[in-house]
Amino acid sequence: MITLSPFRLPALLVALAAALGVLPSVAARAQAPLAPPALAPPGAPQPVAPPAAAIPVTDGSLQIVWEVRNRFRLFREERDFREQADALRGLTVLAAEQALGQQSEGRGWARNVVNRLCIDLTGRVSEPCTRDGVKESYLTPTEHPVTVRLTGAIPVGAICAWIFDDGDGPRNATQDCAEPINFRARYGKPTVATVDVTSGADAPLRVSTEIMVRDFFIAGLGDSIGAGEGNPDRPIALSDDGFCYRSYLGIGSVGASAGQFYRPSRAGFKGGRACEAPDTLANWQRYSATWFNAACHRSLYSYQTRTALALAARHPHIAVTYLPLACTGATVPDGLFGSQRARECFRTKSGTNCPGSVNGQIAELREAVAAAKKRQPQRGLDLVLLTVGANDINFSGLVADVIVDSPTERGIFRRSGVIGSIDESRTALARQLPQNFAKMREALKGLVDDMARVVYVTYANPALANRGVPCPGGRAGFDIHPSFNADPNRLAAVASFVDNEFLPRLKDLAQCTNGVLCRDPSADAMTFVDAHQRTFANHGFCARAETDPEFDRACFSASGDSFTADIVAAANSPMACGAGASNFRAYLPRARWIRDANDSYFAAMTFPQGLPAAIQPADIHDATWGVVSAVYGGAIHPSAEGHAAMADAAVPAAEAVLSLEAGPEVTSQPLPPPGAR
Repeated sequence: MITLSPFRLPALLVALAAALGVLPSVAARAQAPLAPPALAPPGAPQPVAPPAAAIPVTDGSLQIVWEVRNRFRLFREERDFREQADALRGLTVLAAEQALGQQSEGRGWARNVVNRLCIDLTGRVSEPCTRDGVKESYLTPTEHPVTVRLTGAIPVGAICAWIFDDGDGPRNATQDCAEPINFRARYGKPTVATVDVTSGADAPLRVSTEIMVRDFFIAGLGDSIGAGEGNPDRPIALSDDGFCYRSYLGIGSVGASAGQFYRPSRAGFKGGRACEAPDTLANWQRYSATWFNAACHRSLYSYQTRTALALAARHPHIAVTYLPLACTGATVPDGLFGSQRARECFRTKSGTNCPGSVNGQIAELREAVAAAKKRQPQRGLDLVLLTVGANDINFSGLVADVIVDSPTERGIFRRSGVIGSIDESRTALARQLPQNFAKMREALKGLVDDMARVVYVTYANPALANRGVPCPGGRAGFDIHPSFNADPNRLAAVASFVDNEFLPRLKDLAQCTNGVLCRDPSADAMTFVDAHQRTFANHGFCARAETDPEFDRACFSASGDSFTADIVAAANSPMACGAGASNFRAYLPRARWIRDANDSYFAAMTFPQGLPAAIQPADIHDATWGVVSAVYGGAIHPSAEGHAAMADAAVPAAEAVLSLEAGPEVTSQPLPPPGAR
């Protein structure tokens, strides 16, 4: 709220002092009483009478406005935040993502930002983190950069004398009123900003306001949906040449060499592309996709990151300290409480680092909160974004059951536990998941002062299109591997189980309803978000549109024959359409918001580190990797557009929890087809 000050200031003195650069502080001038003018002898120059007093502005014609700069504190550089804030101005997260995807020609906005974060590739917070040239404690900021402006009916050429006082002594500055002024506001303390506006001989005008930055500590927990799986910050660069995979028992190709098939290779890879010439894994990994945490496949495109970022963009008087901990493959016991296998190695300047495991997320969060409280006792966790439960019922096993169609592969993966069943998942949903959820709830109570601060964002059914009709199945989108075929009957059964059993039970678990036992249901209920499910009902993995990228429409066959079958021809030209795979763009807008297996391979092509030893690929042409390379990087996970739609659902819930007024009105505008004006 703007407040007015009764201090008076001589206009002429202000203008003169400003010109000479010697303007004293308002506080100093206020302490010196004005003396009555002395009489001068006849004929002598008359003394200048004191000008009129500073006039408080009461009609709102002049106002002080301010905003926190680079207020999404994960970003080291303000240019990265400004790009996001500009894209989000007046638009939904989804519309902003679509615009940024087209602006980057489908290469994605995060490909450069990923190297400019306050968290390193191992997931460790940089303490301190140098942000815009200033070293800051990431978890416990002591100051925030703020820009202040005078707006309204500013007289032409007016001079502004600014004073910022946070109780530890005023800071002064004088400059043209048309220019903004930057300063660093103390964390946890209000700063009174006062400006005296002087123009010519007119009486100065005075306006003041209070500046108080609210810094929100937000954590992201959960599984691959929370992490952003399927959307590497820098996608794989694809080669137009082919790369050979073996397949089990001669399945997959025609030509001279049975049991082999070719798919697009990684750009830059100079090793043996033929199955008879295996190369080292280290050589192959040199050209992998980039995630801001490869061990967990954490991505800046995740709905959790986009929610925290949107809060910062929509509310200029806050800052967001965001701690991403969600990890692909996490269950409540192995991932949230206990450690889990690392998903993938990550590249460093000195080589490749392959952590064997990732620490439990709750322990990591507890340690971070304790460290913050040790430095700032008033610092607490303001919000937790959470999505977990799918791995606890082996949802990936249900996906494998749907898409792995060859009897040979089905038998191998059934014995190794990769393929699951609805009956097994139903049992886990009734027994293990409620117990795990109760333990997780108790652990989170020790980290937040109100369980409503835990915003549980549920899953969307990935297999729906055309207003909720299940996808028909088939090889379209899954012909990246010869053994894949989305069986229509198994697909319909899984879609029904998800809609009618899994998703309703998750809502009950989060909200303590329908027989879910909580110690105090009114206090133990989490904030639950499911508004995005309605929009996903039109955007499952089978959705197609005339506005899809040209490469998708030309090269991803609706009949499931996207790749050259002849092994001799495929070695040099693996795409049946004749176009090069390098033309694929992971981040162009498309009708499907769920990555299919083709997308997963073309965006990430992940060589796994987190598989059980029994099915860990032996080399880069191994038959097992031929299967997992197509699904291990995010098949049946939301695309960047899908995550943006989830963020649009989560942001209003987060604003309500944080007692933030709803941000500026946002609109969703359909994008024109690529190339249209």
